[in-house]
Amino acid sequence: MNAPLSTQPRLTSLSHGGGCGCKIAPGMLSEILRGTSAMPIPKELLVGIETADDAAVYQLNDEQALIATTDFFMPIVDDPYDFGRIAATNAISDVYAMGGTPIMALALVGMPINVLSTDTIGRILAGGQDVCKAAGIPIAGGHTIDSVEPIYGLVALGLVHPKKVKRNADARVGDRLVLGKPLGVGVLSAALKKDALSPAGYAQMIAFTTQLNTPGPALAQLDGVHALTDITGFGLAGHALEMARGCQATVRLDMTHVPLIEGVRDLAAQGMVTGASGRNWAAYGHEVHLGEHLQPVDQALLSDPQTSGGLLVACAPDAVDEVLAIFHRMGFARAADVGEIVAAEAGGVRLTVA
Repeated sequence: MNAPLSTQPRLTSLSHGGGCGCKIAPGMLSEILRGTSAMPIPKELLVGIETADDAAVYQLNDEQALIATTDFFMPIVDDPYDFGRIAATNAISDVYAMGGTPIMALALVGMPINVLSTDTIGRILAGGQDVCKAAGIPIAGGHTIDSVEPIYGLVALGLVHPKKVKRNADARVGDRLVLGKPLGVGVLSAALKKDALSPAGYAQMIAFTTQLNTPGPALAQLDGVHALTDITGFGLAGHALEMARGCQATVRLDMTHVPLIEGVRDLAAQGMVTGASGRNWAAYGHEVHLGEHLQPVDQALLSDPQTSGGLLVACAPDAVDEVLAIFHRMGFARAADVGEIVAAEAGGVRLTVA
């Protein structure tokens, strides 16, 4: 099929959810995984499924460990080239979030071939390929299927020194938290689907979702950096909770310091919120205490699913300036110190937001 692009449906109209908002809600995911059988864990597997980390890590030798991850989703935007770029950036981010350097990728492609033209599908793949080129890696293969909904993503592989692996579970009480990108991608995607996103808003959305999290390896070299993760489908609150559970502590966030993409607070107040945001909060809201001055819009932003979101860094207080300097030097101008890790609070509260 090679119908003109103008006669084809919008990409987002072909998917029931877009970007990392497609993720299975954390509560349901826990139920699904609870029924899986435990497998023997080889000593070389440095990171597996135990802490819901960003990628698996397998030690190859004294100097190298292999990072392996995969990520794919349905369209979050209608432009096929932008969709490919966003999906590829998001997948590679998991390698950076472990402190590693990507080495190659495999493409995962599912397309409704009776609906989309080969030109459109080719543009999706071209977007992914250009992001991989920017990351300095080849797409060395992959797999394609005829699918009801368009799906694109990557298997991403990387390398890291075994002693420089940064898990999401290794934060320490007293650590500060630095966030690399502003929040609001889910809000912008909801506005886009309702034809309520301005050209400037769309430009911001593409700029942040296609910005590779390249500071990861440099951050991993700092002795003061203890834990890393990237903010994706479970929102800032969900991924901060994973960090808190991993170190059996509580995360405190200062909402006034959390960077937001320009205009997203107003859009969220107008109801431009994804269904995934509500599902996220239903799954973990009981572990969160919100300050009395915070508004419903703050809750929506905390649980807003981020597609290709920023790195969240737990580091010693005396390393904050150096962490921020790395982010700013590498083009992450909105990186900010947003909170801290404190001793576990009573009542099962793992996240407090002031």
